[in-house]
Amino acid sequence: MPTILVIDDNDAVYTALEVLFSLHGIEAEHAQDPASGLERLAEGDVDMVVQDMNFTGDTTSGIEGRNLFAQIRARHPDMPIILLTAWTQLEQAVELVKAGAADYLAKPWDDAKLVTTVRNLMELGALARDRRQRDDRVRRERAELEAEHELCGLVYLSEAMHSLVRMALRVARSEVPVLITGPNGVGKEKLAEIIQRNSNVRTGPFVKVNVGAIPHELLEAELFGAEAGAYTGITKRRKGHFEMADGGTLFLDEIGELPLEGQVKLLRILQSGEFQRLGSSQVQRVKVRVVTATNQDLDAAVAEGRFREDLFYRIDVVRLEVPALERRPEDILPLAAALLEAGRELDPGARAALLAHAWPGNVREVENRLSRAQLLADGRAISAEDLGLAEFADGEGPDAAEIRRALEKAGGTVAKAARALGLSRQALYRRMERFDIPNDRS
Repeated sequence: MPTILVIDDNDAVYTALEVLFSLHGIEAEHAQDPASGLERLAEGDVDMVVQDMNFTGDTTSGIEGRNLFAQIRARHPDMPIILLTAWTQLEQAVELVKAGAADYLAKPWDDAKLVTTVRNLMELGALARDRRQRDDRVRRERAELEAEHELCGLVYLSEAMHSLVRMALRVARSEVPVLITGPNGVGKEKLAEIIQRNSNVRTGPFVKVNVGAIPHELLEAELFGAEAGAYTGITKRRKGHFEMADGGTLFLDEIGELPLEGQVKLLRILQSGEFQRLGSSQVQRVKVRVVTATNQDLDAAVAEGRFREDLFYRIDVVRLEVPALERRPEDILPLAAALLEAGRELDPGARAALLAHAWPGNVREVENRLSRAQLLADGRAISAEDLGLAEFADGEGPDAAEIRRALEKAGGTVAKAARALGLSRQALYRRMERFDIPNDRS
């Protein structure tokens, strides 16, 4: 049974709350002053605090409640706190909500509203506890992985990335081809680096090639090399990327951009390990571990005839799908913290803005915004304005009217409306719930 600690010097207030909560399966305990309340919290097993703002008969300023709130927040940062306040302290209560209080209720309170607020906070509290437990487990297991493997500085806290890294480490020592998929900027190259650094050929070369950036007319020479005179301007033999990667790993990024002619030649070398330099009839042999990556839907490309099916099945032996950053919001703040220079910190508005933004550019966008912010920030603290995210500084983002307009323009499609508002889907769902906007998740 969940437990609420009521910190109030008025016995009648506690009795009324105890009866109300007991009718809804919630246990209430009583502390008459801040000191005894803090002592009880130190013992543990309290899920929420409902606290008054004044505790002595001749005090109406609310300073006692403010001090108590500050002490609870310092000692129990995740504890939900509801403030009970007279009308004279409403402005102060609003300030404390901005500082982290869960909610405030004016005396006399509305029973139905209080119970609804408590239930919602209990659910959020349970989710928060589950999240903390999961985060602690991921941190612990990540540390165990890092003690035995090279993680190449990859920063994450999400279950999704943790599972992906474990899969990458499992396949790293094999020789099977690996295809890494995901949107631009999510860190596909970093995952390829982890595979290489933990492979049986980790002491060999690691050659990275962006296939999409190579002009089509130079593709064969870039990948397989060329003899002197093979084309205008080449005066000596040139090694291709496969030859440079012999005995190691070749990472072919943007493999979906490879033209069909190049796909045929790539398939041959993957099947046989043999190739010919441009302008030569001599067959060369290499032993190379190939890892590929793409932001395209290769299944669709195969169905449309833009990508060879036989090559697709050759490179897609093991697939690692890196999710977009908006689908793993747990990684946002750890990533930002890792990018901060020594002596820098994020102020509360910046943290709220980082979590509210949709990150269409994924990890690369976080890196770019942090680099910009650290150049622009005047002092130690980085603000949402420094990040170029001032509109999200309070964590609230657009108001109810803006959200309704965006949903209307998007035909009710939450994902489309979220993109238009610059929010993640999860952030938009939270705002829809807060503003009581109908939410059809089906």
